[in-house]
Amino acid sequence: MESEEIDETTKSVTSGESVTFTVAGAREGFLECLPIAVGVASYGIVFGVLAVQAGLSVAEATLMSATVLAGAAQLIAVDLWADAAAVPVAAVLLTTVLVNLRYVLMGAALQPWFAKLSPPAAYGSIFFTADENWALTMGALTEDADGSRAIRGAYLLGSGFAIWLLWVVATIVGGVAGDGIGDPSQYGLDFVFAAVFVAIAVELWDGAGDLRPWAAAFAVALASASVLPGYWYVLLGACAGCVVGIAGGVDGGGPEGGDPDDDCADGGGTNE
Repeated sequence: MESEEIDETTKSVTSGESVTFTVAGAREGFLECLPIAVGVASYGIVFGVLAVQAGLSVAEATLMSATVLAGAAQLIAVDLWADAAAVPVAAVLLTTVLVNLRYVLMGAALQPWFAKLSPPAAYGSIFFTADENWALTMGALTEDADGSRAIRGAYLLGSGFAIWLLWVVATIVGGVAGDGIGDPSQYGLDFVFAAVFVAIAVELWDGAGDLRPWAAAFAVALASASVLPGYWYVLLGACAGCVVGIAGGVDGGGPEGGDPDDDCADGGGTNE
């Protein structure tokens, strides 16, 4: 819908396709991500409970969720924060940076499309990147790239806003009702994190060509987790899948086709 363009961020790509940034694209991302955002909210409640138990106020936990928006890193940080007397601040920072290094690969996978957007549109959208809506966005961008419609550059922003909104609300609920909820694992909320990513993996599966990079990522992550401390397995597994995907010639879905960055997307998958 041309009348709904947020700004003049539509630019032609060399293949003749275009990337648009419209209210309609953001709305579609928001609505399509809502079911997954509900799942994210369930472990947002877990974060709220654990944050308050670790000594943060509800306001502090909410501010963290609103400005960080990184579920795995936030859960790890509050877990370490609870033992602040024994764990130095540098260790907390290093661990969270390590866990979030996967976003470098995820950003590289988005680059073929987002390079065609204006800096405010691209960087404003990137703030709302989470594993779940990144996976949905990659699927939407690849689907749009077949030429049947304009590529929805605002999809990441809309889907990310859905996750951000429910994540913040869930943090407040968990923080306020923490004493009444008790141990989140008794409700199975500790498993929701894994369940969401299994569902995302099914959506990302693109046929037998994905088998080798996925298997490599799984094997390297599993081996790394058994021999290395911390969360190195997240980065090493993603890198292994990326390398195998590129070496094996996994088809890319970028706007010009066959882009190696999308091999990283297929091979690395989503982690935490």
